[in-house]
Parts: sequence; C-alpha cells; structure tokens
Amino acid sequence: MYDLIIVGNGAAGLAGALYAGRYRMKVLVIGAEFGGYNSIAGIIENYPGAPEIDGFDLMMQMKGQAAKVGVEFKDGSVVSAKKLEDGCFEVTLEKGDTFTGHTLLLGQGTKRRKLGLPNEDNLSQKGVHYCITCDGPLYKDKVIAVAGGGDASVKGINLAGQYASKIYFIIRGDRIKAEPINQDQMKKLGDKVEVLFGTNVTEIIGDKSLEKIKLSKPINGSDELVVDGLFIEVGADPNNSLAKQLGCGLNAHGYITVGEMMETTTPGVYAAGDIADMFGHFKQSITAAATGSVAATGAYEYFKLTGDACTRHPGKIAS
Repeated sequence: MYDLIIVGNGAAGLAGALYAGRYRMKVLVIGAEFGGYNSIAGIIENYPGAPEIDGFDLMMQMKGQAAKVGVEFKDGSVVSAKKLEDGCFEVTLEKGDTFTGHTLLLGQGTKRRKLGLPNEDNLSQKGVHYCITCDGPLYKDKVIAVAGGGDASVKGINLAGQYASKIYFIIRGDRIKAEPINQDQMKKLGDKVEVLFGTNVTEIIGDKSLEKIKLSKPINGSDELVVDGLFIEVGADPNNSLAKQLGCGLNAHGYITVGEMMETTTPGVYAAGDIADMFGHFKQSITAAATGSVAATGAYEYFKLTGDACTRHPGKIAS
C-alpha cells in the first residue's frame, strides 16, 4: 500500500518521486521505458546546472536521488487504473501485478506520431528521428529532410539550421502552419532550406542506416532524395488511456487538464510532464521536472487532508 503511485519514469515522474520521497511519502514509480524521450536524446545541453549531459545519464541521476529518499521502482507497463470503493486507487500491470495507493501521479508523456512506413521502425535512431532538439546536432554539415508543416517542425528547422548544410522541408499540404515569427526566422536561413509543398515521404530506404527517401512527386527530375537524416515532426499524441479510465478531464487535443497544483478533475489524481495541459506546446525536460515536483506537492497536501478517506490506508506520514 503506497501513499503515492507514479506512472511514468521520465523527468516528470522521477522529479515527482524525489519530492514525494522527501515529504516522507511511501512512493512507487512504475514505468515501461526508463527515462522517456530523454533516455534516447543523446547529449542534452539546455538542462540548467548539467551542461552537455547524456540524457540517459541525467535520468539515472534523477533516479538515484529518488532512491536515496526511499522511493521504490517497478519495471512494467500499467494497462489499467481505477478507484476502488474504499477510496484507494488500484493499478494493474500488463503481467497482472496490482498495486494500491492513496494518490496517483500520471506522467506517461506522449507518443510521437509516425509516418507508418515499412522501414521506419528499423531505422529509428539510425537516420530516422523524431526530435530535432535532441538529435539535430548530430548532423553538422550534413543534408537532412524534415517531414512536417506545423510550428514544431519550423522551430526544429530554425534550430537545425545551425548545424545542417541543407534542409529539405517536406510538407503534405500547400502551406506552412506555423507562427509568423517562426516562419520569418526560417526565411533568414535562405537557400539552406528548400520547401517542397504537396509532397509526402512514401518510402524510407536503407539497410543498416538511412540512405535515401522516396517522395510522392519528383524533385530535380527524381522521386528519390539522398539525405543523411530524416526528422519526422508530424505531432504527438498523449498517452491518455489511464486518464480516460479514471475519468480525468481532457482538453480538445487529449491532454489532461490540470489546476495550479497539477491536480486533475478526479480527486487524488495528478498529472505532470508532456501529458498535462500546461505550458501549451512547450514540452521540455525542465518543464516536465517542474510540473512533476508541483504534482508531488499537490499529492502530499491532498494526502495530509484526506489520508483517512482511503479506508485501508492509515493516513499518516512519518514525521
């Protein structure tokens, strides 16, 4: 029986675990993919106080801090969550294990949308990427393609323009759907960026690494384009299945609506990180960690007030 169960072991979940552990709560963190996107981000240069740190190492440091204050960890994918009649929450893992807690923190993040092409998964992180912020620096003086069209892809191109020698911007529609200020910045890159409207990537070609991509219409007389990297920026979807099971309110895009302490519309359930409707489209490690710490504080305050509501729980935190 736990005071707080955290689903998700990325920056939001681990920061929340650290704070909850320091509040002397009994905490369990459950996650299927340790570190979330940070674990595959490579070198991170914009996390305050940790210049040029590998994303996986940063997550390991967060986990180590949480472990020192007594937080427990369990590997696995949570497939269901519900509130029991006695007021407690029960989560069930894919393998059937169940755990019960007085409060929940949902921090499963988002899942990047894919193009759905046959060779896409095979070449992931082998020339095919979903985060320019994470992997753009790997392509210094190289040729890349960006499939997208929205604000995130334009911002990514503005960043990649510092590294890549040539950027092909592949847009399915007939216009760029990004904020004017970001488009103006992209225009300053000049001929480095070539925009291909009304074009789709139809095939990703390569064996051990990306070699080229095939397009729905030709460019310079060929429908094949040789590139060193392909960045897919076609949006992301929140991992909100548990939130739906728990009856948490969602915004129009499926992100969990939260209050100032990251509380959801379901009492006792909190959300943090990319899954939460906070800071708009700005999704970063620093915001995930910040909202995780706030959510843990909210859960702590809720538990102190309502600990006896869960009849199987003693409602006490060690002083």
